[in-house]
Amino acid sequence: MIELIHLSKFYGPAKAVHDINLTVSKGEIFGFIGPNGAGKTTTIQMMGGLMAPTKGSILIDGVNMAEHPETAKKKIGLIPDRPYLYDKLTGMEFLKFISDVFETDGAAFEEKSGRLLGMFSLADRAHELIESYSHGMKQRLIMAGALLHDPLIIIVDEPMVGLDPGGIKMVKDLFRKLAGKGVTIFMSTHTLSLAEDICHRVGIINRGELIAAGSIAELKEGMQLDQADLEDVFFRYTA
Repeated sequence: MIELIHLSKFYGPAKAVHDINLTVSKGEIFGFIGPNGAGKTTTIQMMGGLMAPTKGSILIDGVNMAEHPETAKKKIGLIPDRPYLYDKLTGMEFLKFISDVFETDGAAFEEKSGRLLGMFSLADRAHELIESYSHGMKQRLIMAGALLHDPLIIIVDEPMVGLDPGGIKMVKDLFRKLAGKGVTIFMSTHTLSLAEDICHRVGIINRGELIAAGSIAELKEGMQLDQADLEDVFFRYTA
């Protein structure tokens, strides 16, 4: 569902992302971890079509992002680490805006938006201005908007930022449920316990390069750390 082919992003001589080759399959939850400044967010911005790569290609369900950006983006639900919202809209108005952008079925909007707002505990605040929302509420609204058009792929940067324990459990259960239905999830996170808990595979990026990728068991085996947790494995790979 996702193919990154020799993906690179340079800023002058600085290599933010260098020659990443990666395939993520249908229904897979893929964790993307690395130190601050390693290139995680830059990679996600390129995958979401927000930034053009210097070199390489991104295929979304077989569609080249550079050649057919609108088609590729319609297959994606993008959840950034910092919500970018229109504060003078209500939550419901924001979802209607998202629905219009993705040209979703207008007849189904009321049912779908109501269901998503209920799922993310926002139904009672649906007609209040977003400027009154807490950070966690804004994050949940962004997630609701990302799911509104039934994307085949969800790309998410730090999904648990600002969420309380109940919200974290809800999102984890949601990601598992979506993956079970064949939705592919590419998730960047600093929360290593989250990656270890729900990801089928994990990729480790350091200094712009993908230095390891595989299941947790495979990553442990690669460092001969069979009894260690992902935190120990991560620090060994990035040392």
